[in-house]
Amino acid sequence: MSWTDAGFDVLGQHVLWTDLVGNAAALTTVWLAIRKTIWTWPVQLVGSVLLFTASISAHITGNALKQALFGLLAVYGWVRWSRGTRDGAQLPIRPATRTERTWLIAVMAAGTVAVALLFTYLNSRGLNISWAPWPDAYIFVGSAVATWAQGRALVDFWVIWVAVDVVGVPLAVRSGLVVSGLVYGLFFVMVLIGFRDWLRQSRAPRREAVTV
Repeated sequence: MSWTDAGFDVLGQHVLWTDLVGNAAALTTVWLAIRKTIWTWPVQLVGSVLLFTASISAHITGNALKQALFGLLAVYGWVRWSRGTRDGAQLPIRPATRTERTWLIAVMAAGTVAVALLFTYLNSRGLNISWAPWPDAYIFVGSAVATWAQGRALVDFWVIWVAVDVVGVPLAVRSGLVVSGLVYGLFFVMVLIGFRDWLRQSRAPRREAVTV
């Protein structure tokens, strides 16, 4: 057995170490995001690498692609937050404008359709890219949009994560990634807490804000 398949059995389910540790990093990422610390991004990068490996082992290509994109977006967010908090400034979080929200919804809708059709086409060509093209596409695009909005320090990214979790929990469990399913459930609670805190702080006066 290779290290990518290493794990242990719980109640008849094989739990991958990469899935367990990767999700621990993902949970830590949410906690760090609530605190608005720059460490959010390097921890997310590590978690993305581990969960990418776990997804490949479980043959969930859509989720694996999501984790690869997470890695790239982690670098993007790292740069944006570093610029927004330079010289000790407070991270300038804010709600999205009406135009930004319209674009976020439009990208999620159009992106989900486009990616789902792509996954379906690749499946028809025998590549078996995803056993659930539409949910995979929705999670892939929604996660990308949420992480991009997080990098921009938009309060709305928490709401997008709620929408992603609603689909992510059952899909992860059905795919055999039990830890991921449980973590998605914990994400839901933490996301609600994060949304409350960010929304409250976005309405408070800020000093020395630097545009992110």
